Amino acid sequence: MKKQLIRFLILIFALAPFFARAGGDEVVIVYNKKMPGSKEVADYYAKMRNVPSKQIYGFNLTTNEEISRSGFHDSLQLPLLRKLESDGLWKFFKTVIPATNGQPERVQRHVIASKIRYAGLCYGVPLRIANDPGIQEAGAANWPFQLRRNEAAVDSELTLLPVAEMNVALTGPFGNPFYGTTNAAVLNPTNGILLVSRLDGPSAEIAKGLVDKSLQAERDGLWGRAYFDTRGIPASESNYFIGDKMLLGAAEISKMLGYETIVDEKPGTFPISFPMSQIAFYAGWYDEEYSGPFKWPKVEFMPGAFAYHLHSFSAATIRSPTNRWVGPLLAKGATCTMGTVDEPSLLFTPDVAMFFSRWAVGQFTFAEAAWSAQLTLSWQTTVVGDPLYRPFGQLPEQLHERFLRENNPLIEWSFLRIVNATALRGTTAPQLIESLQSLPQRTNSAVLTEKLAELCDAAGKPSSAIDFYEKALQLNPSPQQKIRIHSTLADKFAAQGDKKKTYDQLWKIIDENPDYPVKFDILKRLLDLAVAIGDKDEITRCVQAIQKYPPTGD
Repeated sequence: MKKQLIRFLILIFALAPFFARAGGDEVVIVYNKKMPGSKEVADYYAKMRNVPSKQIYGFNLTTNEEISRSGFHDSLQLPLLRKLESDGLWKFFKTVIPATNGQPERVQRHVIASKIRYAGLCYGVPLRIANDPGIQEAGAANWPFQLRRNEAAVDSELTLLPVAEMNVALTGPFGNPFYGTTNAAVLNPTNGILLVSRLDGPSAEIAKGLVDKSLQAERDGLWGRAYFDTRGIPASESNYFIGDKMLLGAAEISKMLGYETIVDEKPGTFPISFPMSQIAFYAGWYDEEYSGPFKWPKVEFMPGAFAYHLHSFSAATIRSPTNRWVGPLLAKGATCTMGTVDEPSLLFTPDVAMFFSRWAVGQFTFAEAAWSAQLTLSWQTTVVGDPLYRPFGQLPEQLHERFLRENNPLIEWSFLRIVNATALRGTTAPQLIESLQSLPQRTNSAVLTEKLAELCDAAGKPSSAIDFYEKALQLNPSPQQKIRIHSTLADKFAAQGDKKKTYDQLWKIIDENPDYPVKFDILKRLLDLAVAIGDKDEITRCVQAIQKYPPTGD
């Protein structure tokens, strides 16, 4: 069966064109001469990605996250354009526009030959361009009032650098002609777009870590679980259903690829008690500040993980590890993310379903996928991560066979994806149970043994499910996975009416996780069980514990 399942995953990737790996010679790196650590990040990235030293540019920029419109033009936009031209990386074509209707003759230029496609903005380069009320442009009044502004994310504004001398309007968003493209090659400065991404975050060390984790995932693949947090909005509410639709579309792609995919369709976001283990992908909405499982001291991001929370101000700052979303996600271990620096309008936020389809199936680089999933340019989106990052460049069979030869622990995730993918083809739970039970790698894998327990439960074999859940606990599960299994077992024993075993499982969550954020709720349940069991010592134990922890769980 194994070969049949692997062929299914290969077929998925074969449906998309295979692109040659992008090289460091296609990248220019931009750093802030005034920001400590900025050049360090630039040099590190150049070393790790083999970017030619002549393609590293430093500019004297403000150290604030916000830069004025004139400051952006004079100290970054125009100097970068001139350097690209003088260093022979860009060649321009000049068009003379004759004088008409009282307008003087003017010259416009655009890129007709380019040796680079990407720009990496390093830690310390300003994040957003402030609105300039003094800019008055013809046609600005045609925009709805909420879009009649000229502030923008620096990243998004720089995507139009190839046509910056073509009199592009600054007011409102600029329609992205490459939205949804399936051909990554068209994303080229000669067609009017520069692929801009940041090596950034709350610190220079975090910024440097983004490339390390990207390279690791490119070598070994991106593994783990996928979590999508929708709001359960009815399709009839078209204005807001767009957000859910994008997330649900991404979740379907994740399932198709065989990832263990969890979709929450409740109005609220994932609660802090939710055991979010081994995260490969996270996408959700709509909290203003980072919340839920991301409040834990340690978040289980897998190497290469993508995490994104849709909120109008998710990237209002990215240098803070505790404010908004982008900075905290990076500080907690995410490898790449996106966000908006100011109100974008929901329609003009990144289309995460489009992003997933291009990145995970189409084998685009991170920057290619990010900008092909953006309906507008010159607007509010910032893209944070190694622009060349491409974790899906190897076929699943290649990785699987290599892991088998190396006895690599990641083989458990490859088998899990195979099981999930083949289930989509109609393979029954009993067939999958039989295959997993006979799989040698399963006996040492908490991941596969937990999956076997879930399959037994789905097949109406509760006793077998409990047995395999208990075995999974003995196979070194991750901390969050362990919480999930204990909680599941507590529910299973409760359903059987076994109060003592339910009690024991819940206490293990408390004992093994002294910083568990909702201890009080579990302790109340434990007290009720202790009373029902009639164990005076345990009643005392629960009462003392409840008195120790206030209801907030702090």
